[in-house]
Amino acid sequence: MSVSLVLAILVGVLVAGGVVLLLERSLTRVLLGAVLLGNGINVMILTMGGVAKEAPIIGENAQADQNDPLPQVMILTAIVITFAVTAFLLALAYRSWQLQGHDEVQDDVEDRLVATRREAEELEDTGADADLEAAQDARAAVEETASPDDDAAITRDA
Repeated sequence: MSVSLVLAILVGVLVAGGVVLLLERSLTRVLLGAVLLGNGINVMILTMGGVAKEAPIIGENAQADQNDPLPQVMILTAIVITFAVTAFLLALAYRSWQLQGHDEVQDDVEDRLVATRREAEELEDTGADADLEAAQDARAAVEETASPDDDAAITRDA
């Protein structure tokens, strides 16, 4: 079985483009990344299915001359899953647009606080004094960025 170099390059480009777009902060780009990744995987499954042969209908053709229907079934299943993920991401982006006026995912203040506290605790355990002061300064800076407006926005949206 030989794999077409063009199809292999196409799979690589689609999957790489999909992964890059999935790592973006805009939900629209994440949506496009999911679609590209799904299509790349479908082309890969189709490529790995082998050369096209006769229809897999028992009794009409010899079994050696028939296609394996499993890759086609897997592609149909992947198409349905990609469609469901696309519909979910579209709904998520639309709701974000309604609430905030944009579809950009924002930083979570609580996640930054937890990460800063963890770093400070790790530095306290190692006993590094200079690094401890830097971690305490970072913690203070993060706590200053967490304004009461963030708490009010969270309770208002919920």
